[in-house]
Amino acid sequence: MKVAFVGKGGSGKTTLAALFCRYLAIQDAARVLAFDADINQHLAVALGADPEEAALLPALGDHLDVIKEYLRGENPRIASSAAMLKTTPPGPGSRLVRVEERNPLYDGLVRTFGGVRLAVTGPFAADDLGVSCYHSKVGAVELLLNHMTDGPGEYAVVDMTAGADSFASGLFTRFDLTFVVCEPTVRSVGVYRQYVGYARDYGVRVAVVGNKVDDADDVAFLRDEVGADLLCWVGRSGFVKAGERGRFLPIDELEPGNAHALAAMRTAVDGCEKDWDRYAAQAAEFHARNAAAWGNARAGADLTGQIAPGFTLAPATAAR
Repeated sequence: MKVAFVGKGGSGKTTLAALFCRYLAIQDAARVLAFDADINQHLAVALGADPEEAALLPALGDHLDVIKEYLRGENPRIASSAAMLKTTPPGPGSRLVRVEERNPLYDGLVRTFGGVRLAVTGPFAADDLGVSCYHSKVGAVELLLNHMTDGPGEYAVVDMTAGADSFASGLFTRFDLTFVVCEPTVRSVGVYRQYVGYARDYGVRVAVVGNKVDDADDVAFLRDEVGADLLCWVGRSGFVKAGERGRFLPIDELEPGNAHALAAMRTAVDGCEKDWDRYAAQAAEFHARNAAAWGNARAGADLTGQIAPGFTLAPATAAR
């Protein structure tokens, strides 16, 4: 399954994404691949990496040409990797990836922290100022998810940019379930409302995870504001505080109530039904939009021809 974490800046989405990944990683037969697609690259440290080590991680955004060339494979609809956009969908001949496998991309760009395999988009560097936007780096994640098949027990988990920045690309449609991390505050609820206002137009499944919850009044506030979208909540945590102070504890020492919340999140993800046809249709829609807006002019060709009618990542078609 493909899972996203979004929310207001400072809501704790990176912390919860890391906890969820670590929780999944100790479950029997679960396979996890995490992506840090936030402009603030903190997921590696939240998974237990040393800050200096995290700063040296290979960035997906710096290897976009390599990623494109690998995924293009022998797809006859794609003239060259240079003609690929971040939205280019797969078709017959494309190389597809799994959550867990050996391939040159993972060998070069994925590292393991806290038992979780992680790839990072890379930070917004000084050379990018005034030249490019951060979403050009996030495009690497969108390409990989467009070409990723996944089944039971497989989880691709993405820590997204904060707030409505997630809607700057079609990446927000690439998930089976999106967790909106919501503090019991008016501002955090406001971000939730803004997010679901856009997401539901595209059939994006949303569940709210309350965070930094102190008492029953906080829970009641969230219930009043988000209604049935409230799946579970995480209370103030000595376990999390220890990690923020550099003392990284085993995940099985997490407070029982908070561990129960993680279990509820996994149950919600596992209960989502795959809709590969809609997944392919949305990929095609956003690719056509990007092609018309700027891609065709840059390539000097109609890039909507890269869309392979009838091709989906469902096993029957992806195996062709």
